[in-house]
Amino acid sequence: MGRRSQAGNAALIAALALLVSGCGGGLSLGSKPPPPTYDLFAAQSFPRRSGPPRGQLIVVEPTALAVLDTEKIVVRPSPDEVAQLGNAQWQDRLPKLLQARVVQSFENASRLRAVGKPGDKLVADFQLVIDVRAFEISATGSTADVVIAAKIVRERTGRVVAARIFRASVPSAGTEGPSAVAALNDAFANVAVQLVLWAARLV
Repeated sequence: MGRRSQAGNAALIAALALLVSGCGGGLSLGSKPPPPTYDLFAAQSFPRRSGPPRGQLIVVEPTALAVLDTEKIVVRPSPDEVAQLGNAQWQDRLPKLLQARVVQSFENASRLRAVGKPGDKLVADFQLVIDVRAFEISATGSTADVVIAAKIVRERTGRVVAARIFRASVPSAGTEGPSAVAALNDAFANVAVQLVLWAARLV
């Protein structure tokens, strides 16, 4: 009888332990809430188009250094120091988010017959290859800085048709989430317009 009682008590204790651990995982008592999540917006305003749409283009997911290949928003406290905002983050990894918004920027400009991503079953003659050099808030300069290197590559041969670096720097009201994201959106829109107009002439 004593053994049965001990076994029953052990089973009860094990069950309670599982219940407490499950509740603790769900409640996360004392843990910090995740930072607010922000979106990046496609460029909307373009000069009036002259002539019919031309060409079809594939936008490859951009490459970036590890510090930029994340949901975190990068800030530079000094030219030689890199940090990440703790009070804001992007809704997805920056390269993936950039790819989606660049595609949408091309669609908003209506200068190409079709634009898409790899796997979209789009028969295109050219690829747009992007490397993100900077996408950050400069705390010392109080600016949002975006630098993107782009190449137009012929799909069949892999030959680089053209290459160019696009830059934009706009004033930032600070390093808090809303002001930092607003400035980065403005800088990206500037770069996206330049990028779309340039690429559309070559495709």
